[in-house]
Amino acid sequence: MASSTALLTLYRLRGVAPTLEAMHDALDLDHLAELGAELHVPEVLGVPAVYFTCGMERSEAPWCDNMFRTTGIHVVESVRRSAAVLLLAIDSEVYAVGCDQGYRLIPEHLKDKRFGLSFAIRQIDPNMIRGAVTKALGQARTDISLTPTGTSVPTLGLRDHMRIVRSLGGYLDDIPLTRSRSTRDKAFTAHGGCGLRVALGIEPQDLISDIREIARVCGERTPHRELEFVDHIVPVKDMPTLAMLDAALDDVLGRPSNGRISVSVPSDHHDAYTAATAYRTRINSSGAFDSDDFDLGYVLTRARLAQPGQRLDALRTGTVTLLRDRYAGAAETLAVTCAIEWLETEISLDSRRFWLMDGEWYEIGASYLRETAATVAGLFPSTPYFDAPAWQQGISENSYNKNVAKSHRGWVCLDTKNVTNPLRPTDPVEICDLLTEDNTLVLVKRADKSSPLSHLFSQARVAVELLYESAEVRAKFAAKVLRESDGKHSLPADFTPRRVVLAICLKNGEDLTPKSIFGFSQITIAQTSKALAARGVTVEVVGIPSTARVSELPAAA
Repeated sequence: MASSTALLTLYRLRGVAPTLEAMHDALDLDHLAELGAELHVPEVLGVPAVYFTCGMERSEAPWCDNMFRTTGIHVVESVRRSAAVLLLAIDSEVYAVGCDQGYRLIPEHLKDKRFGLSFAIRQIDPNMIRGAVTKALGQARTDISLTPTGTSVPTLGLRDHMRIVRSLGGYLDDIPLTRSRSTRDKAFTAHGGCGLRVALGIEPQDLISDIREIARVCGERTPHRELEFVDHIVPVKDMPTLAMLDAALDDVLGRPSNGRISVSVPSDHHDAYTAATAYRTRINSSGAFDSDDFDLGYVLTRARLAQPGQRLDALRTGTVTLLRDRYAGAAETLAVTCAIEWLETEISLDSRRFWLMDGEWYEIGASYLRETAATVAGLFPSTPYFDAPAWQQGISENSYNKNVAKSHRGWVCLDTKNVTNPLRPTDPVEICDLLTEDNTLVLVKRADKSSPLSHLFSQARVAVELLYESAEVRAKFAAKVLRESDGKHSLPADFTPRRVVLAICLKNGEDLTPKSIFGFSQITIAQTSKALAARGVTVEVVGIPSTARVSELPAAA
């Protein structure tokens, strides 16, 4: 039975009117003519659409001559690559789909750079992320994470105010696309960055319907709470600030290179970068410079030769073409990129710091406070892990913990029941105050200032790291639990925690909320939760009231 869907990459184009003429003229017609592309106007779709197809043939594969010189055996194998690109207008927006090499026929400057990512953060299950590409502000570094079976956002360590997410892939939430309607298996994947790679309907009516549903998701749905942070870091839009940044960079480009400018692969072209064997750079010149890799020195030299005020423009209009084989012509073009997208650098305006990335400016630290507050708020679930009994003034922490353990069946009090620290045996480590029936670590603290909470958060991180990294600590902790529970609670020999609960009582009697935690402690708890989440450990916070008497503890469950 023929499939009803095909895995395609969908782009949304900006600045293109939804007419046949505008879509036709938006493409690089000279390049299409060089490739011998043929124009079609498909009417069966029922919407304005233009369709270009071409075959990119070569009579001899580029490796034939090299291997003849290596082996002395002459063979001739041909290469044929095809390309097709379909542009179609749906509800005033223009979309593009490329087949085989067709995506290379879509001009980069027309692509909505956040279209696929916008869909991904709204529709991909945040607990089933399969892959991500991120860039770290101020580090000229790209990180690629791949988890084929899917994992959660915290485990990937994506939530960071200094990290820009460029693309996300994973399993979709329930969505009425053709794929989910036509198969029993409702779980399928999508990957969103600049474009959106997803299974789309093949029949005209199905393709149109799928694109409309994707547009609806992007326009009407809000991002998943766990993924909304992706939208927190956005390029600088303030025009006076941008003008000052551009002027400052133009001045830097006019001086000899001093290492301030570094190289980073443009976010949308990692595949092309991996496959390329040659680079053709053209900046402020009718001629081109060929090299085996991106040549930063050449780029900066060409920019420095431009007139003051025109250096940055020279890089924005300059191009770097990635080639599979420099001698094979247009058919071997992998990508045509803007030269400025390869450069990263930092510029300061008084006390504010900015970073150039992928040709756009970002302010370093601009989202730090918002992201920290959002992280702390996420540690307070709508339903607390347990209802903490009140902590009466004058009652010691040890007594409180013993009372809590008695009131919860299967819990073990481990307050002051330390294990040996393998790093320094004379300094024992307290893993937790309470161990629950489902092996959650509960750490308890009463605090009137930030220092006791800083100790609590450090204790949580040290306990988790030792349990993950030390077989000796795991064995001693398991033995301690068995002994303190009179043999009723046993841990697996390879036990590592999956959840840590921080139970906190504010000594002034104030209710514990994300905003009532001391300011210094908000920063340290956010950092702790991210570090533990990267190990797959969930962190939750529970407030302990301090007004009731100990006699009011709830009865055993």
